[in-house]
Amino acid sequence: PISPSGSWIHNDDSALRLQIALILKQQVRCSVLCLSCHPPAMFSMAGGCTADTPFKSHCRLLPKNYQHVLALVFAINKINQDPELLPNITLGFRIYESFFSARKTYESSFTLLSTRNGMIPNYNCDTQDKLSTENCYGSFHTMLSDKFQFPSVYRMLPNEVPQSLGLVRLMQHFRWTWVGLIASDDDSGEKFVQTLKPMLTRNSICVAFTKQAPHVPSPSMVLVFREQTSKLHSSISQTKAEVIVVYGDTDSLLGLKLFLHVNYQTALTPIGKVWIMTAQWDFTSYIALNRWTLKPFHGSLSFAVHTKEVPGFRDFLQSLNPYQSQGDIFIQRFWHTVFNCSVLYSSLTIKDGRNCSGKEELASLPGSDFEMKMSSQSYSIYNGVYAVAHALHALYSSKSKKEAMGKGHLLELQNIQPWEVTALLIEAAIRVSELTFPLIFCVSKLSVGYFPNRAIVWNMPRSMCTESCHPGYFRTVREGEPLCCYNCAPCPEGTISNQTDADRCDQCPEDQYPNRDQDKCIPKIMHFLSYEEPLGFVLASFALLFSLLTVLVLGMFIKHRDTPIVRANNRELSYVLLLSLLLCFLCSLVFIGQPGRLTCLLRQMAFGVIFSVSVSSVLAKTITVVLAFKATKPGASMRKWVGRKLAGTIIVSCSLIQVGICAIWLGTAPPFPDLDMKSEAGHILVQCNEGSNIAFYCILGYMGFLAIVSFTVAFLARKLPDTFNEAKFITFSMLVFCSVWVSFIPTYLSTRGKYMVAVEIFSILASSAGLLCCIFIPKCYIIVLRPDLNTREQLIFKNNSNLV
Repeated sequence: PISPSGSWIHNDDSALRLQIALILKQQVRCSVLCLSCHPPAMFSMAGGCTADTPFKSHCRLLPKNYQHVLALVFAINKINQDPELLPNITLGFRIYESFFSARKTYESSFTLLSTRNGMIPNYNCDTQDKLSTENCYGSFHTMLSDKFQFPSVYRMLPNEVPQSLGLVRLMQHFRWTWVGLIASDDDSGEKFVQTLKPMLTRNSICVAFTKQAPHVPSPSMVLVFREQTSKLHSSISQTKAEVIVVYGDTDSLLGLKLFLHVNYQTALTPIGKVWIMTAQWDFTSYIALNRWTLKPFHGSLSFAVHTKEVPGFRDFLQSLNPYQSQGDIFIQRFWHTVFNCSVLYSSLTIKDGRNCSGKEELASLPGSDFEMKMSSQSYSIYNGVYAVAHALHALYSSKSKKEAMGKGHLLELQNIQPWEVTALLIEAAIRVSELTFPLIFCVSKLSVGYFPNRAIVWNMPRSMCTESCHPGYFRTVREGEPLCCYNCAPCPEGTISNQTDADRCDQCPEDQYPNRDQDKCIPKIMHFLSYEEPLGFVLASFALLFSLLTVLVLGMFIKHRDTPIVRANNRELSYVLLLSLLLCFLCSLVFIGQPGRLTCLLRQMAFGVIFSVSVSSVLAKTITVVLAFKATKPGASMRKWVGRKLAGTIIVSCSLIQVGICAIWLGTAPPFPDLDMKSEAGHILVQCNEGSNIAFYCILGYMGFLAIVSFTVAFLARKLPDTFNEAKFITFSMLVFCSVWVSFIPTYLSTRGKYMVAVEIFSILASSAGLLCCIFIPKCYIIVLRPDLNTREQLIFKNNSNLV
């Protein structure tokens, strides 16, 4: 039945009755006696409607909030029909409307604590309703978590901290670093700004502006409203921030919604921003009531408290009928409002309008008027009722209570103390939340309005103070501006940045180098002189060609070993020199290919020793020529020095000195393979580290010393008789040899990597070829093309001519 005071009470005389109060408004109010947590009201206070005249025709119902009442009724009906939960006990409820009025909220709270039909707080003069706990479903305020101040308040919603964290993560996900804030003009809005701003700053997100939402103007405050909205419009339109976070409840943000509606209808260029709305603001409320447009909100994002489908709730809604109210004092006013029809046998009529049939479909209503799915606030009410029911059930089922009351007696509701329900409500709330209430925020794209049969395409905006720095660039701070406003500078040479808006550029690992755009590191190429590349192939070909030529010359000398020209020029020394030159050509092949430990050890050692043998052989030939000429004079004392013994001694002794230098080198600082990652960008130079540069240059120096001695002796002996004289050819060959190695040193020092190796190979081939060509080609010419000159008679004739 409907009580005269407007309360809607479900009563059953055969069972006990529990009264549950639903206090409506979204604020937190404190008094000496109780704390009230206020979800949205059901009646608009516009148009002269007051808290004393809620059911007058000029008071307009907010149809969307009617679902809160239906969720309460549905939950209590389910509990009353459940034989396992609170058996033999029927729950009832009493509803008090707050009308968005703090005064009415206080009055309702005192009414719950006072004598019926007479509000005298703290006095129990007559039958009195007891309020043991309060379950809040509409307030996110963090202070309600303080059980020291509010020990009997239980929220069925998370506090604002998870929502603020969700806002920050949303900004990070879309890379929005320059945002605006609009908050309600009250303590709650100020607290939200104070909480959110530090969190944004810690995550490199800057606030472009912070504004308070305007209030709905009264007739005397229109000018103030215009001034507030003008400043707000200026801040929104002039900022580069494309994303604006809005905080507040439905009532406190009504002025902002009015401002957006007026701006969209009148402005030449409506505000085109992405609105991110907190869960407290049901921005679709008042839309149908005031015929406001939802278009400014298209493409917006709204946080919502978690909800899910409750079995049976949709069927319950579909069973509603204004002509079968079952004590529901709101349903006819709701039906009249949403379907714009006249309710028969009531004062809710529309002139020249149709009559309500009662068969209208609630599912046909737009989401701004009514939703068939249980909303988050309705879901919180549903869970809150079940939490209280489970707490009472646990209280009645406790063994200690049954023993205290004695067998056959029921526990009277009036004997329940608040602390008893409070102690059990925590456990009950946890049990309910584990089953049906994960405390999470979800973010969803606005999909109400104008395209029900087509997908809405949402182009993600960019909300930044400056354009992002692309990979390959890094941020530099602008002096005197927020951190989100910066300049972009290219990374220094040799560094990269592989992410957007990098704070610095980083060096690549040693085995990698930056690409052209300096946005990633790529592996360096192993760089060494190989047989596959043209330079290595050409050098190897020349080495083999000269080796073949040396073998042919050696074969020719062996074949014609008994001819005068071969015998006259000390054929044993010629054999030794040709063999050493062959090894010189072949040792250049060790320098080609990827350096290894063995090749690094053999390279310079083989080169130094073999070349020392070659130059020593040339020196021995030169000395032999000089001594042979001196020994032909009558009574010459040099005759005893002419022979194989002297030549062998010169070659062995000179070569052993070079071997000693190499041994010292190997014993102290041997060469080893090395990777040079810094000399050339993009390449790893695979090379042999000489270990000791001093030892390397000692080898070259000693070889140069032998060459200079040979050149000097040959130069001095160049005018000896032609029959025995190789001095001219040796002089020229040593001149070529010295020229090559003198030019080698600066060229070698000015190159890196494979080109350094190529220079040394070229010097080896050029100097060896110089010795081969200058000393042996003239003799080969006589052997092959002028055999008539290669006779004993010809040599004696030339000798006699020279003597004359």
